[in-house]
Amino acid sequence: MSLNSSQRRSLIWFAAATVAVLLLWLLGPVLTPFIVAAVMAYALHPAVEALAARRVPRLLAVVLVEVVAIVALLALVLLIIPVIAKELPLLKEQIPLLAERANKTLVPWLAQFGIHVSLDSASIKAFVLKTLDANLEDWMATVLSSARIGGSMLLALIGNAFLMPVVLFYLLIDWPNLVKRAQAMIPPRLRDSALGFFDECDTVLGQYLRGQLLVMVVLALYFSIALAIAGFDLALPVGVFTGLAFFIPYLGFGLGLALALLAGALQFGSWYGVVAVAVVYG
Repeated sequence: MSLNSSQRRSLIWFAAATVAVLLLWLLGPVLTPFIVAAVMAYALHPAVEALAARRVPRLLAVVLVEVVAIVALLALVLLIIPVIAKELPLLKEQIPLLAERANKTLVPWLAQFGIHVSLDSASIKAFVLKTLDANLEDWMATVLSSARIGGSMLLALIGNAFLMPVVLFYLLIDWPNLVKRAQAMIPPRLRDSALGFFDECDTVLGQYLRGQLLVMVVLALYFSIALAIAGFDLALPVGVFTGLAFFIPYLGFGLGLALALLAGALQFGSWYGVVAVAVVYG
């Protein structure tokens, strides 16, 4: 079976793409920090270029942008701390009460349909108290045991946490040269069309990301203010988390809704929290 030049070229590109995907899959654990750093560099390099255009030394611009990005990421991660600190004592207080109320309201209602269930409030209360009143030594022993079992994974996470900022720094410093070298690798006869295609993709992707970021900020402000007006103690972290989670379609909204329902049920201990969340998220 003879192949013409176009078919041979397509077959070569398909084989090259297959080998590249296979290598990425096999080297995934090693390449992950470099890929994440490259994506972050692509997202952050416009800020560096904007500062450099205003005669800020490139080294200082890279340091400023990277520090701001790391602080922002840490702030997002730390949003969960006030939620945990506030919800654990409320769980201890409200779960037995919620179980008793469920026995008084849901059990008779289910009995009408022939479903006979009963919640043992005393056992639930004992389990909650035993779990949440565990002393620090028990928690530390569990953490250390988990660290011994998954030690390699823990070391990999720590190594990646230190490696990614370093890789990101060097990528941002040398970004213009990297782009020029990548462009030089394109065959001259295909360079104009390829660069035009990449420029168009870059423009569309940039518009999408800026629009998505604007939507996330607006939604975070809306949910935070609305939950604060409704009297939620955790209005800020829950609202910001919900707004930022909208980046993940459907799943992000569902997680934010579940978190708000849990916060409302535990704080108010009545249907008011559920109704308030339904109004805000409806």
